[in-house]
Amino acid sequence: MPESANPNPLRVDLVNRAVPAPCVIVIFGATGDLTRRKLIPALYNLAADGNLPSSLAVVCFARRDKTSEDFREELGEAARKYSRRPVNEELWARFAANIFYHRSSFDNPEGYTSLGRELDAIDARLGTGGNRLFYLASSPTEFDVILENLRASGLSHANAGAWSRLIVEKPFGTDLPSAERLNSAVAAAFPERETFRIDHYLGKETAQNIMVLRFANTVFEALWNRRYVESVQITASEPLGVESRAGYYENAGALRDMVQNHLLQLLCLTAMEPPIDLGADAVRNEKVKVMQALRPLTGKAVAENVVRAQYTAGYINGKEVPGYREEPGVAPGSMTETYVALRLHIDNWRWAGVPFFMRVGKRLPKSGTEIAIRFRGTPPVLFNRESQLKDPNVLVIRIQPDEGISFRMAAKMPGAILQLEPVKMDFHYGTSFGKATPEAYERLLLDAMSGDATLFARRDEVEHAWTFIDGIRKAWSDGEAPRLDFYPAGSWGPHEADELLAQDDAVWRRL
Repeated sequence: MPESANPNPLRVDLVNRAVPAPCVIVIFGATGDLTRRKLIPALYNLAADGNLPSSLAVVCFARRDKTSEDFREELGEAARKYSRRPVNEELWARFAANIFYHRSSFDNPEGYTSLGRELDAIDARLGTGGNRLFYLASSPTEFDVILENLRASGLSHANAGAWSRLIVEKPFGTDLPSAERLNSAVAAAFPERETFRIDHYLGKETAQNIMVLRFANTVFEALWNRRYVESVQITASEPLGVESRAGYYENAGALRDMVQNHLLQLLCLTAMEPPIDLGADAVRNEKVKVMQALRPLTGKAVAENVVRAQYTAGYINGKEVPGYREEPGVAPGSMTETYVALRLHIDNWRWAGVPFFMRVGKRLPKSGTEIAIRFRGTPPVLFNRESQLKDPNVLVIRIQPDEGISFRMAAKMPGAILQLEPVKMDFHYGTSFGKATPEAYERLLLDAMSGDATLFARRDEVEHAWTFIDGIRKAWSDGEAPRLDFYPAGSWGPHEADELLAQDDAVWRRL
């Protein structure tokens, strides 16, 4: 009998998701931090929650000389340190038994041939059915050679009845030409429907909740437009400096490291139109339309709408810290930006005339990522007759830490005198549902195994984002925008960023 004719009462109101089929995950660059800190702890937590397929193996492909037994020990220590829940030793032993180490350099064709034999043996032993998920966690400079060898060895080609998928870690190129070249290399080995470009911000619960907030609640979507929204602020701040990433960061800077991917993805989720359904392409089609409507910033427009700066020596939490140029591995005369503030406009019917302010910076006083929707004030009558209320309604979506949503509104203070004060309604993920919030990589790995690409970037999204970023970088390199500004570590950025908002009678929020 069809399920719809006689539904299981225990499953009423539950949303079904595709259950991933048995598979083998092959991680390239498995000895790096990403595998130890994120991927293995995420897979372990999926195992603890019972969300992994009935049969799963992990093959770690790397150059260093190790045995599977040694590598399992290393990963066990990492899981105990980085897992969001305490490690159950019995469960870890069962999970780790199917982790294997495959030693080879990325450019050695024989390494891929032997990998194919090992995968076939695992399929026969564990019943993983020939399904393969290849994860590029290596340096981006290695992507091309890995993709070419996967293609040449035939590993990227799925056997009948099976699938072969690819996860690519950011950065997806360093500019539009390099992104196009990488996308072409990916397309030569894997079809777009089997390609998953991962941006871990999209795996966070609150990022996923943006669409639920907007499209499942009548009150918000009705106000989500230029008639009621005065401005939008997107902030990503961190007290950390460049740490051990100087080699990468010197060439990337804040614009390419954060704005091109994380912040533009948050912008798209905030500004997109409702998709026709929740399918991957329907959602990504709407995000691409936002990128297409984003007013380009080129030439003198960059000087008028973008502030770039670099931190100097200062204090974080009372501790003295060096300036960026004094950090190990950074050139003494480096012009790399560690802070960027932008004023953006989306030229479509919904958002015409609404400024979107965006900032990202290192060595700022607090760590946090949030989206703040500032609504227009009330008319100058009744409570607002004498002067504009200082604190209009603001909806804040906290991406990290303490994921949640808050709404600020005016209320009367108790007493005989009529005095209005802002109050806040607050929703915290950590306390509202009685269960821990899963790590972003847990959701994204599960989606990739299930073939659901909704939370992954599509090729055209990436290329539109690079087109926008390249316009800003060209103005910087051509000298059409002011040179680098500076701000002391522990401050909220250069005063030029405050002046940028002052032009629209706005101020940056303090996290």
